[in-house]
Amino acid sequence: QVQLVESGGGLVQSGGSLRLSCAASGRIFSIHAMGWYRQAPGNQRELVAAITSGGTTTYADSVKGRFTISRDNAKNTVYLQMNSLKPEDTAVYYCNADITYYRGRDLSREYDYWGQGTRVTVSS
Repeated sequence: QVQLVESGGGLVQSGGSLRLSCAASGRIFSIHAMGWYRQAPGNQRELVAAITSGGTTTYADSVKGRFTISRDNAKNTVYLQMNSLKPEDTAVYYCNADITYYRGRDLSREYDYWGQGTRVTVSS
């Protein structure tokens, strides 16, 4: 019923920047919190940043001051601007969203929709 599609990953040198995008599509009624997680090889998936429907943001300590999360509610899209990238930022980045959607004529809510992931590689 709902899909999240990420884009914007790639290979960048240390100190460089990337911008990730995640667009939600489908029979959406409303999108609540949205966020970005990442998973490096051998590590657990961790929260990078999150943003509520009202625009309140949360960041992992490791990315504060370097990453900025934002959203365009009209486009059902969340962004992650990543500056001053470091090799330790290398990971697969996943979009996550809490969405209320139409299920037939009813509404249903899924708290954890996930995108397919986009790889970010930062070379030293």
